[in-house]
Amino acid sequence: MSPVSAPVALDALRLSVAPMMDWTDTHCRNFHRVLAPHARLYTEMVHANAVIHGDRARLLAMTADEHPVALQLGGSEPALLAEAARIGAAHGFDEINLNCGCPSDRVQAGRFGACLMREPTLVAECVARMIAAVPDTPVTVKCRLGVDDDHEWTRFLGFVDTIADAGCRMVVIHARNAWLQGLSPKENREVPPLRYDWAYRLKTERPALQVVVNGGIADAGEATAHLAHVDGAMLGRAAYHDPFLLHRLDAAWWGGAERGRAELLRAWRPYVEAQLARGVALKHMTRHILGLFHGERGGRAFRQILSEGAHRAGSDWSLIERALAVTEGHPAHAA
Repeated sequence: MSPVSAPVALDALRLSVAPMMDWTDTHCRNFHRVLAPHARLYTEMVHANAVIHGDRARLLAMTADEHPVALQLGGSEPALLAEAARIGAAHGFDEINLNCGCPSDRVQAGRFGACLMREPTLVAECVARMIAAVPDTPVTVKCRLGVDDDHEWTRFLGFVDTIADAGCRMVVIHARNAWLQGLSPKENREVPPLRYDWAYRLKTERPALQVVVNGGIADAGEATAHLAHVDGAMLGRAAYHDPFLLHRLDAAWWGGAERGRAELLRAWRPYVEAQLARGVALKHMTRHILGLFHGERGGRAFRQILSEGAHRAGSDWSLIERALAVTEGHPAHAA
């Protein structure tokens, strides 16, 4: 019998932010942690080879404030994934997640991501080796409902059962198929129809399995509705384009007081100042906060001031205060 993955605390699954390439770096995660103290955060996907042979200081950058945070790995070679998982766990990540959902051409060429849904036995071997390498750290899988024209419930259930038999106890279901031909990664997040009912049915038929649903969750009402059927809701683009949604959900689901956008942003100042002192350019941080005032008075001007000013040499916290001023009814002063 295969060893079983370490568990994830149920309360830690309710709210999470999806791994998003070029978005969920350490700066983004630190900002999201200010907004949502209870959310589970995920890194961008990192290939196992890069973890083993690459610049770990950059690829695995993480601060103590980010926890709980999961490392998402890409790959399909069990031995390499096991070693990368060991490195990730030693680095302090709270979970190691295997990507079986990304549909990009680059991923297909490397035989990992969504195309692995057609190789459940291989995925199970990868999972088992990863669990054996990190027995005290949860090993989880993020997948789609199927690939291309795979619309058979039994095939999807068979994939999940196979990885569960290998010891996986938690799956994140992006409730769409992945189209490997004819659709771009962006279109793959929008065109294939959402079928949340498959995630719900999975939880009903496999109640011992922890199930988190992902894909197309746009507002607080939708996120909350999912909790009646599965263990958690994972936000993707909504958390990035309207990050205050994360704060609203965290406050509502854990009984906290809702704070104002400006107050939350100013609470992030110590992190920003510390990064600036290390030589990190302001633009690498402000790109993650552009949507904070989405739909609010002054939101467009807030975004414009940061977009136009953060790339300039010497930009510092004062630029953020200028942007905040327009949301508080004060005109922005010329730089």
